Parts: sequence; structure tokens; C-alpha cells
Amino acid sequence: MSSGNKSTTGESTGATSSSSKSHVATLAIVQAREALAVIFAIRLVNALCVRTFFQPDEYFQALEPAWRMVFGEDSGAWLTWEWQNQIRSSVHPAVFAFGYWLVENFFGPGIPSKVRAKWLIAAPKMLQTGFAALGDWYSWRFAEKLYGRGSVAAWSVFAMTLLNPWQWYTATRTFSNCFETTLTAMALYYWPWELLGTEDDGVTESKYSSIPIFATWNQINKLRLSLVLAAFAVLLRPTNILIWMAIGTLALTRATLGGKSPLTRSNLLVIYREVFLCGSFALGLSLLADRQYYGEWTFPPLTFLHFNVAQDLAAFYGQNDWHYYLSQGIPLLCTTITPFVLKGLFKSLDAENSNWPVTTSNALKALTFTVLTNIASLSFVSHKEVRFITPLLPAFHILAAPHITSFFTTVSEAASSARPTSTLGWKRTPLLAGGLLVNAIIGGYLSYFHAAAPIKVIDFLRSEFETIHPQHLALPRPANATGTDLDFEQELFALFLTPCHATPWRSHLVYPELRARALTCEPPLGTPPKSPQRRAYADETRRFYADPAAFLQELWPADRPGEDMARYVVGYEGVEAALRRYFDPSGPGARHRVELREVWSSWNGLFTDDERKAGRLVVWATGFYDYTMPVEP
Repeated sequence: MSSGNKSTTGESTGATSSSSKSHVATLAIVQAREALAVIFAIRLVNALCVRTFFQPDEYFQALEPAWRMVFGEDSGAWLTWEWQNQIRSSVHPAVFAFGYWLVENFFGPGIPSKVRAKWLIAAPKMLQTGFAALGDWYSWRFAEKLYGRGSVAAWSVFAMTLLNPWQWYTATRTFSNCFETTLTAMALYYWPWELLGTEDDGVTESKYSSIPIFATWNQINKLRLSLVLAAFAVLLRPTNILIWMAIGTLALTRATLGGKSPLTRSNLLVIYREVFLCGSFALGLSLLADRQYYGEWTFPPLTFLHFNVAQDLAAFYGQNDWHYYLSQGIPLLCTTITPFVLKGLFKSLDAENSNWPVTTSNALKALTFTVLTNIASLSFVSHKEVRFITPLLPAFHILAAPHITSFFTTVSEAASSARPTSTLGWKRTPLLAGGLLVNAIIGGYLSYFHAAAPIKVIDFLRSEFETIHPQHLALPRPANATGTDLDFEQELFALFLTPCHATPWRSHLVYPELRARALTCEPPLGTPPKSPQRRAYADETRRFYADPAAFLQELWPADRPGEDMARYVVGYEGVEAALRRYFDPSGPGARHRVELREVWSSWNGLFTDDERKAGRLVVWATGFYDYTMPVEP
């Protein structure tokens, strides 16, 4: 009977332990779902607050090709030279094309054109809000994986991702770098960090760990998820391969790593097999997507490297000092947490002397090695932008987490009759409040006020078109539109005399029959790097700002037919004097009988990185189409 009681007691204890574990797992799932909901809600508010223009790629490398995918060649989408030369993968625009397709097929029919236009403008932003939330969520989950579920360090990563002003400014924008950052955060979370080393298994006869890494399908499936996500990130932005080369190199060489190596022959075979299979899967899908989009077999990442590295065409859009990422990139990306990021990079090299498990200390070293190799490699490329290192942001937050928590918080153990509990305390609160205030000011100003005029002017022009031409709001463009209204067909609704790609285009203009023209800035394709031909090359934008009068005479020559005259001219206030001299009764454009009249203007921020964009953005009405019979331009 005594033996039976012991057996019953043992079974009861086992059942209680199993029930407790199940309860903890359930709580973890609930907490993760609630955290994702909170992040999405915050990012949705973030998306609604972002009403400024940052860089052209947000529109011209994602939304313009996506628009053309859904609405066709006559939709008015502006495809830049990268798309004409098959440099970009169609995978990223296809994501936003799905959003346009949903609006057009499920919400578009039967609703007013003006309402549908607003939905089409909002669709990509909503999709990117979801991707941004996933990136934040996986960064936090990755931190929990390294620092422990519910740890203060993990929650600090949660806070940093949401309060980082760079994230607030860019995360909900449709840049390929933002999507790449989300894919990278997800791939890092699913990556089996035990590959870098495991705890000592007590077996001294072998230098390899006997702790199973790929013993279950769950472990293998996580590896597959990581590899597929990483492969798509590389196909999206080829420079992302630097992240995975750094992690792979450290895993194979085991330089500075602790613990026992798990790289047995069987584990290596599993890795090589999955790299081949997952890479082939992602590559196959990408090739098929690009074959469908471009109409022929092509491999954009290779073309990307040829044009931007071998031909050095990226330098045409600006060159930076070798130390740009160190002196400007990291401080802009991390802002107020930069000191903690730098400390994390330094301290991670000595992580084995901390109290972290081997897996965590090795992962921190790998993240540091990834940061250093990426920044060193990208510094050799002459054209540099902060957003090129945005995929390193999850690593920056995780490396900074232990040091920002120890700087601002205290954890005290309080013993009780039941069990000891930890109490979180705060220190240096004025400094913390000051940092948060700085973040709020930077993020708020850049997202809501700085360079808001390029977005507002497109809204103004679209509204004007809706008022003036309410019968031409069809989307897609009707097949029989040509030849039905000759006066309308010759009307150029807007001429943008601004630096090229200074505003959104068809993704915000919407209506295909709203004809607009802007200055272009294609690079000198076909010219050798540093050649005299390349140095002498000047695109439309440079020619206009070098001599506005000469360019306008080239646009509307007196001795032959020129381009159509615009109903509205858009430009920064610095070009107004040149325009008025051209259209003056004594000027070269007097024959147009144009009297410029300012009809709209908007302040464009406290500062600018391009003096050509200084001052207000202005719309002038030409009055050209107010005549009963239009004058020949």
C-alpha cells in the first residue's frame, strides 16, 4: 500500500509539473499576442502621423511599379531607369500591388472615385504598418530568446524599437530597406544560435557537443524559416548577404566563441542541405516573379551589383566620406541610445565573462561581428545612406539593451514566505525623461512637419483635377479615352520644375488622365566610371538649375513645336524669378501669353539637405487653358 501511495504521489507531482509548464506556455502565447496587438496599434498611429516626404525610393522603387502591375502600362506610373534596366526585384512591389488589387477588386467597384483614390493611397501604408509591427515584434522576441522571457533587457528592446525616432520616421514608409529590416529581424529570431556553441555536455572524449540541435522537425523547420526569410532579404537587397556571411563565417571559424562546437558532420550536412533547398526555393520564386514582370528571364541582384558597384552609377546620386556610417549613420539611426550601442559593441567582445549563457554571449559576439563587417564593407561604396544600414537596427537595440537597463533601472530581490520576488526601480529619471523628450521632438518634427509640402502639393493637384475634370477620373484609363476630347488631351495638368523625384507620383496623383511632367535625372548609362563623358554629363535637373531660361527655351522652342504648356507649374520659391523673367512680356516666353499667379504654397521645414529645395513649395497657375482657344506653346 505504501508503494502504491508513492506511485500515486509521483504521478500527481508529474501531472502538476506538466500542468504548470502548460500554463506558463499559454501565458507566454497570450502575452506575445497582446504585445503584437499593442505594437500594431502604436505603428498604426505612427503611420497616420507620418505626412512628410523623405526620399524618392519610398515611391519610385516600390509603389510606381506596383501601380503599373495592377493598372497597366497606360496607368501613368513612372518607371525609373532601374526598372527599365531590370536592376530591381519585382517581389517587393508585388506585395503592395496586392494591396492595390484588394482595393480595386473588393472595395473599388461602386464607390465614388474620390473615396477610392484615398483608399488606394492608404493601402500600401496599411500593409507597411503590418510589416513594421512584425519587425518590432520579432526584435523583441529575439531579445527574449537571448535575455530570457520577461527580462528587463528584453522589455527595453521592446521600448527602444517603438521609441526610436528613426523608426518612427521611416518604419511605416514603403522602402525596401524597411521590408528588409523586418525580414532580417524574423530570420535572426528563427536562426538556431546554438550553432555558435553549446554548454559543456560533460563528454570529454569529443570536442563536438552531443547536445542535439536538429533532433526534431520543429528545430529543422525553424532553420528553414530563417533561411527562406534571409534568402528573400538578400534577393530584395543583395547587400543583406553581408549579415549572413558574417554569422556563417563566425560559426565555421569559431573565432572568439565559447562553449563546445555543435558542427558535427551530421549537423553540417543538415545545414548544407537546408541552405541549398531553401535558397533554391526562394530563388525559384524570385526568378518566376521577375520573369512574369519583365517578360524575360533575368536576375536583378546580379544586375544591381553590376550597375551600382562595377559601373559605380550609385555615385551619380552623391558621394560620402569613408567614415559616414561611423560619424553620421549610427548616430542618426540610434540617436539617444548611441552611447549604449557603442558600449554594447565593446562589451560583447568580453561577453563570456558575464553571467549570460554561452548561446547568448556567442550571439552577442556574432551581432557585433555582423555590425562591424557590414559597416566596414559598405564604407567602401562611395554612395552611402543611413537607411542602407537600417537592417542592423535590431542588432543595435539588442546590444544596447543590458547597458541601457543597468543605467536607468535597479532590480532588488524581496524575500517573502512564499518565494523571492524582484522589484524594478528607476534611477537617473531626469536624464531618461530628457532622452525620451528629445526622441519625441525629433520623431514628431520629422514625421509631421519636415518636408510635408511635397505630399500636400500632390493632394492639392489631385483635388484640383477632381474639380476641373470630374469626367476624367476613371481608373484604369478607359480604352476609348483617346480622341474623345482633343482640348483635354493636349492639356499638361502640372509641370514640376523641382529636383527630380521630389514628390510622390502616380501612387498619389492616382488618375491616369491627370497628365504631369517632371524633370528627370537618369544617370549616364554606358559611360565608363570617372571618364570625361561621365564628368561632363548633365541630366535635366542639373541643366534646368544651371540655366533655367535656356532650359525653358529648350522645352518650348520658338522655331518648332515644343512640349505642351502646363495648367500649373510647381517649383520651390527660388525658381520664381527665373519663371517670371521667361514669361514676362519682354521675355523669351512672351508669346505664350502666360501670367503666373500663385494659387498654393506651403512651408517645407526648418532646414534642407538640398539648397534647391529651400523655402516654400509653390504652385503657379499659368492661365493658359483659360482661353477659349489655347495658344500654341
